[in-house]
Amino acid sequence: MTRSSRGDRTRAPLDDVSKAIIEQLQQDGRRSYAAIGKVVGLSEAAVRQRVQRLIEAGVMQVVAVTDPLELGFARQAMIGVRINGPLEDIAERLACLEEVDYVVITAGSFDLLVEAVCESDDHLLELISQKIRTVPGVESTETFMYLKLKKQTYSWGVR
Repeated sequence: MTRSSRGDRTRAPLDDVSKAIIEQLQQDGRRSYAAIGKVVGLSEAAVRQRVQRLIEAGVMQVVAVTDPLELGFARQAMIGVRINGPLEDIAERLACLEEVDYVVITAGSFDLLVEAVCESDDHLLELISQKIRTVPGVESTETFMYLKLKKQTYSWGVR
């Protein structure tokens, strides 16, 4: 699922029950609806319906988070991209690349930050030189190869 322009969406604020359901799933995405229902005071069916509405509204996803190294992807990198032209178009184009798992439009030295997961250094080189730098409007890139992941979390709570 590709997320786009969070600022474009206007959404009613989440109620406390929906927030509690999200927090339960952030702690354990496999937690049963019955167990969540006990915590939030709803039936299993009501929790299932709420979760489905939250997913359909794009508020959350329930996914398996994997370790790329264990799946044969030995090289991860963040790539800073400088653009000459419309940012949105190029961001969308880079987001479609199979190796890319994260694209954000930024303010600062780079116009875009692109996270890539590759099988090897050669694969990363091919991605940068043959797929990213050949996109019209891409002026330059700077690659930050990951040496060791110290923290990655998806449980930042709700506001």
